[in-house]
Amino acid sequence: MALPALAGGGSEVLLSAAETASEEHGFCVFRDGSLVGGFAAAAPHLDLGAAALDLYRRLFAVTAPLHLYRVWNYVPHINAVAAGLENYRHFCHGRSLAFEEHFGVDFQRWLPAASAVGAAAGPLTIAFLAGAGRPRYLENPRQTPAFQYPPAYGPRAPSFSRATVVPGETGSMVFVAGTAAIRGHDTVAPGDLDTQITCTLENLQCIGQACEAGLALGGDGTWQRSFKVYLRHREDLSRAIARLESGLLRPGDQVAYLQADICRTELVFEIEARLTPSRSAV
Repeated sequence: MALPALAGGGSEVLLSAAETASEEHGFCVFRDGSLVGGFAAAAPHLDLGAAALDLYRRLFAVTAPLHLYRVWNYVPHINAVAAGLENYRHFCHGRSLAFEEHFGVDFQRWLPAASAVGAAAGPLTIAFLAGAGRPRYLENPRQTPAFQYPPAYGPRAPSFSRATVVPGETGSMVFVAGTAAIRGHDTVAPGDLDTQITCTLENLQCIGQACEAGLALGGDGTWQRSFKVYLRHREDLSRAIARLESGLLRPGDQVAYLQADICRTELVFEIEARLTPSRSAV
């Protein structure tokens, strides 16, 4: 699902030596050694809850018996309300049911890093990366785990972890989930870009420590880093670039700035990251 590109790099390459794509359970699937990635769109006639349940059921069929590392969710009109419930919450309901159906009542132990951002049109689309190596799923101590959010955030809590760490022979690969200005489970500084960026960078520091990439989130040269920045308002681009270039980004980082609605109407900024071991550090 394409989002309007505002600045930065183009497509992110996750499987550089992937084989020819195949169709599996309605997913376009690529395989590269022990890694598997792909994407699929929901049937357009399904409501969001049913669409999420169906897509994730098919995702588990594609990835069995692998481990999910990262999922990207593109939710149409994410903040719109249908049948008295925000679209994001409809999506979370169906996704959570699928995880519980597949993994059982303790499904929270198996939740990968993920992001869910708003697309201007449907249908619901998801992309994923999975693999054979068993990962670690990590949380941010400054944030309530999303899967433990109280009922005020919807009938089923969001189903994702804050980061996934995938061990490898030359070092770990880290996927940082979509990260925004949330402390505990509360939104910080609704609508205030500068304060939300400050809070988000502090959250990234905590996640960096949890995944052993340090306060600089791997910015010491030992990691190759790729970022996606989501902005609700395109007019915030220049301010966001200035803040990130002074407070996060380093020479050699890949970064893409995209326009997207965020999962909470009060949020105007979100960022995700992928860290891989630097060739010079191996």
